[in-house]
Amino acid sequence: MSNKVLDNHCPCCSAPLFYNTTTNHFKCNYCGNEFELKDLQKTEDVTFEKGHNETNVDPVYVAYSCSNCGAEIVADEHTSSTFCLYCGNAAILKDKLSGEFKPNKIIPFRTEKETAITAFKNLSKGRPFVPKDFLSQKNISKITGLYIPFWLYQVKVSGGIEAEGVKVSSWTRGDVHYTKKDYYKLARVGEMDYEKVPVDGSTRFHNDIMNAIEPFDYQYLIDFNYRYLSGFLAEKYDLDSEISFEEAKRRVLTSAKDIMYNDMEHYTTKTITNNTIKAEKTNVEYVLLPVWMINVKYQGQFYLFAMNGQSGKFIGDIPLDQKKVIIYAIVIFIVLFFVIMIGSYMLYQMGVVL
Repeated sequence: MSNKVLDNHCPCCSAPLFYNTTTNHFKCNYCGNEFELKDLQKTEDVTFEKGHNETNVDPVYVAYSCSNCGAEIVADEHTSSTFCLYCGNAAILKDKLSGEFKPNKIIPFRTEKETAITAFKNLSKGRPFVPKDFLSQKNISKITGLYIPFWLYQVKVSGGIEAEGVKVSSWTRGDVHYTKKDYYKLARVGEMDYEKVPVDGSTRFHNDIMNAIEPFDYQYLIDFNYRYLSGFLAEKYDLDSEISFEEAKRRVLTSAKDIMYNDMEHYTTKTITNNTIKAEKTNVEYVLLPVWMINVKYQGQFYLFAMNGQSGKFIGDIPLDQKKVIIYAIVIFIVLFFVIMIGSYMLYQMGVVL
């Protein structure tokens, strides 16, 4: 099967098309026309070798590789990247992507860049010590829509736990206090099916960040189409599905154990003595989830802003301007010093000896 460079052109004027997060259409900024995905698929007719027309072609994606930290970002041919989202390095090398990339599913962006910009600016509200240039236009312009790679697992859990339960009762008769302990052998067994257990496929985008901006509504997952990358970047996974499954397995095993443990009610204490719960992967999907983000470098340290591209939930870490803090402390000290001196002088004039 032949390959082509990923592109997304207007059927009317051949200008680049970009995904509109508000209308869920693809818009041409040149002629103003908007198209649904099904309309573009109907008009798609790509010519490769002379005399041969092919459809259902696998695109060759364009990759930007950071020469400093090794991050590999995927984009279409119309999306340019002049800096690395993770380390701020400006030396980004553009090349065709080698290796497997194509995801199974994607949740397209549903929030606009302006929403992310507003949330970023609001980080300074009520925080007087934010550095003056932290919210500069230069930094704001770097806010970028990025698709984060995720593995979604379907997992079957089976087995059970055994535990020792203790019921404690006490009473007083006369001057004597009695305590009685009854011991019980407890057991729970069962099977559970877990759907869409998410695990981040990127080592650079830390799990605690995604946990903070979750959840994503997986009912809006749709079949992947390269056109949804128009105007956005996408990170290529660097943790494969087998390695990432260990984290999914840990989560479902913990969940299943807690469910069985909590089902053992009405005991003063419960101690697990045996655990035979096991997890089996029955299916896995490679998906892309939307995030607006920016990594701002300030005095040698990075501060991250990230917003859920579907729900708008965000987190932000901002630095303190130490000069502002010191000046503020000095001003407060001077003001308090003069207040105390004036107060002391007035009391002295009133004949009050301190």
